[in-house]
Amino acid sequence: MKRCSHCHLEYPDNALKKCEYQGKDLYFCCNGCEGVYFLLQKSGLEGFYDKVGEKTLTPPLRDYSEQDLSSYDTPAFAQKYIITGSGLSRIALILEGIHCAACIWLNEKVLNSQEGIYEVNINYTNNKAKITFDISKIAPSQIITLIRSIGYNAYVYDPKIQEFQAKKDRKSYYISMVIAIFCTMNIMWIAVAQYAGYFLGMGKEMKDVLNLVSFALSTPVLFYTGRVFFIGAYYGLKNGFVGMDLLVCVGASLTYIYSIYAGISGVGETYFESVAMIITFVFAGKFLEIKSRKNAGDALDKLSSGIPAGVIVLEGETKIPKTPQEVKIGDRLEVLPGEALAIDGILESQEALLDMRALNGESMPLSIRKGEEVLSGSLNTNKSFIYQASKLFEDSLMSRLIKLMEDCIAHKPHIQNLANLLSQYFSKSVLGIGVLSFLGWYYWGEIGFEHSLVIAISVIVISCPCALALATPIATIIGLGEAYKKALVFKEASFLESMAKADVVLLDKTGTLTVGKPEVVDMQEFGEFDKKLLSAFVSCSMHPISQSIKNFLGKGQGVICDFSQSSSRGIEAVGNGKKLLGGSLEYLKANGIDVSGIKTLGQNMIFAYSIDGVLTAVFLLRDTLKEGAKELIKVLQKKGLEIRLLSGDRKEVVSCVANEVGIKHFDASLMPEEKAQIVDIYHQNNKVVVMVGDGINDTLALSKSDVGISMGAGSDIAIASSDVVVLDDKLSSLRKAFEISTQTYKTIKQNIALSIVYNLLMIPLAILGFVIPIVAALSMSLSSVLVVGNSFRLRK
Repeated sequence: MKRCSHCHLEYPDNALKKCEYQGKDLYFCCNGCEGVYFLLQKSGLEGFYDKVGEKTLTPPLRDYSEQDLSSYDTPAFAQKYIITGSGLSRIALILEGIHCAACIWLNEKVLNSQEGIYEVNINYTNNKAKITFDISKIAPSQIITLIRSIGYNAYVYDPKIQEFQAKKDRKSYYISMVIAIFCTMNIMWIAVAQYAGYFLGMGKEMKDVLNLVSFALSTPVLFYTGRVFFIGAYYGLKNGFVGMDLLVCVGASLTYIYSIYAGISGVGETYFESVAMIITFVFAGKFLEIKSRKNAGDALDKLSSGIPAGVIVLEGETKIPKTPQEVKIGDRLEVLPGEALAIDGILESQEALLDMRALNGESMPLSIRKGEEVLSGSLNTNKSFIYQASKLFEDSLMSRLIKLMEDCIAHKPHIQNLANLLSQYFSKSVLGIGVLSFLGWYYWGEIGFEHSLVIAISVIVISCPCALALATPIATIIGLGEAYKKALVFKEASFLESMAKADVVLLDKTGTLTVGKPEVVDMQEFGEFDKKLLSAFVSCSMHPISQSIKNFLGKGQGVICDFSQSSSRGIEAVGNGKKLLGGSLEYLKANGIDVSGIKTLGQNMIFAYSIDGVLTAVFLLRDTLKEGAKELIKVLQKKGLEIRLLSGDRKEVVSCVANEVGIKHFDASLMPEEKAQIVDIYHQNNKVVVMVGDGINDTLALSKSDVGISMGAGSDIAIASSDVVVLDDKLSSLRKAFEISTQTYKTIKQNIALSIVYNLLMIPLAILGFVIPIVAALSMSLSSVLVVGNSFRLRK
């Protein structure tokens, strides 16, 4: 094993290129590293390597030739780019050459059919493919080779490489677009001269000259600008896929070949301008689609940009710059004014003022005290401070949010799978209709070969499976972006569809509809007791009621051991040698405590406390409704949804909250498994269930429901078990979640209907001979633009 002289990554000897420079041997893993090395030498910047030391660098974007692929199978590459877990490996690649939804489908189809590859998800906004595979069955280099075999290329996902490649791709598209527009504009002037000459008696020699110039101008448009369609059509056919690329290529090529024949033979008219227009219009539509996809994915880009590329780690008095990935739990980090946090941790300084609008949408900075948690994605708005990393980079909040956003786009709604399937059958049908149109007009319509061919070409060109395939993903991506702006994170795009189809909404009470921080309004004593001991006892529990009692009693003092908590019903422990019990009246009664002396409870929450089997005190607490609770229920009821309140609290309290917000159906004193059983009952009746909760006791119901929604202030377990997270913990944001899902699903159905109606109207017109190829090409592009434009109405 030797190190590359530029990036310092280790590779096998046979994977490195050796060369001699100034009397010493140099080794390079790729042409990119070699080029950068000698550029620095020629520029007098060789001191760069002294500053870098033994640190490894990211290799520059390279020309991925076959000999370069061996570097993908090295231990150094695996350590940096491959994630391993549960016996499987995962790699993120950026695919080159993707220009429509059909390309995504083809890559997923071929990769998923390969032995050793278990899952492939491709992000439609940035062509990022996440591939789960068994490295003992298929090597990373073989995955790249497989992608190349179907006409695409791939390189490992790295933010720096990706940005470089994105600029390269945009430049390529711009050049192709400029050539197409330049040639098409000039060829149209020639077409005007030809049409004018047709009526004014143009001579054959001049007509031949104009045909030759038209041929010269249409050729680069067809074969340079249109090369993406030919490549896509070839590899699509090779893998049994018929899509938009083939339709465009067949239509444009037939027009081009016939025009050459007509120009040479002098029989009929040439249609070189149609060739240029077909490619230019369709390519322009594709160009706009790619731009729209980029705009639609801006929310994810903005989220990613919130994580700094470097951090300052303190080792004694020394400040060491590191990447966030190099930070370990326990490292002390310094954050300068204006910098964002890359990693979650615990504040060591006395105070920090953090702007957390990227996480919860709040515009006002939040004051954090020493010992409290600070979260990645927060922005330091005050003086420098120091904190200790409590999580690794990949486990920190902002990293997990980005992963959720990326993964949710990769999981397609069911309606998208249906649209993709329809587009495949549709493309094959259109080719068949085009052939039948030609044969019908030529043999039975008796209008001649030229006119019959023009009609067949128009039929093929005017159809647009691309609009059908584009209908779902573009609307989904925009919907997810709008959701994040409203502090909502969907773990899968398919949950947008599920929420829109919901029949029942189950709501937890405490922490969901109510603030979840009840305050003590009264205390009844049944004998003397040690308040400091009780405070120490309840301090062991993070339940809101326990915390409220702790705040009411003040600082605790006592020796507490053998503490345990029974779901959300009660707690027990041994304190100062005495058996302590606390919780609901039902919990104490079940443990043999006499609670018959308590008569008037009203609508307050109850916390009863006993020492050594004797009831000692009862606390009455009251919770308040969250802002927007009543408005949320009214909106959901207007949608025709069945609303049901589920709670582990007493019936009197639950009834009061239900009546206050306008919910007719409610259940009280529920255990966690009983909430889950209610979800099962609805599923047995084929109902789509949405569950909203925030606590550990909601975890089972959240995981069993079709869509589990966790309020952002809830427990980590509840958030992990949910499908949608309300980051700012506001019911107004929860209401927006339902509105966005409904509007997105409505837009998807509109897009599919638009594309189907478009084809049902335009294809018959083309068959009847009312549409020429130029108009067909323009209409085809307009259908895609129409779908994109309709999707962008989701943006507020």
